Amino acid sequence: MNWKLALNGAVAGAALLVAACGGYGSSAYGTSTSPSSSGRYPGVTSPPAGTPEPPAATTIALRNSAFGPILVDGSGRTLYLFEADKKDVSTCNGDCASVWPPLIAHGTPQAGAGINQSLLTTTTRGDGSLEVVYNGHPLYYFVSDRQAGDITGEAISSFGAEWYVLSAAGTGIDKS
Repeated sequence: MNWKLALNGAVAGAALLVAACGGYGSSAYGTSTSPSSSGRYPGVTSPPAGTPEPPAATTIALRNSAFGPILVDGSGRTLYLFEADKKDVSTCNGDCASVWPPLIAHGTPQAGAGINQSLLTTTTRGDGSLEVVYNGHPLYYFVSDRQAGDITGEAISSFGAEWYVLSAAGTGIDKS
């Protein structure tokens, strides 16, 4: 069986599981669709058990990997770009955002070592939240990346296009 076909099946299964469980409005990735009365999690007054508090500011950094230096958040979690996105505009919503949670800005995004601050911006999503953008690419996590250093979403074709980790220049790395 082709590994990409098997991986697409796993992604589809993850999407069904997420949909059955009520989605990723608030996740371990620090994403939320809109602030609640507490300002953090929509529809709940306290975060789900085990969910880390959102950082005071969103930091983008570089981490060495098998693909070379790649973009990660301040906790070392891998970030991805979606080839279907248009410059500075996210096209990943609904079920897509449940599998590929967007990196939501908490404060003004900050550049870590090796990151060009001038390439770091935000874009307003359809739900009004601000998604972090690097070199014109909205940034996402992958639901199967469970901890810092995981890179399980590289070169996956999902929701109509390919997903890639990003280099320090803000371009996708395709070593498939």
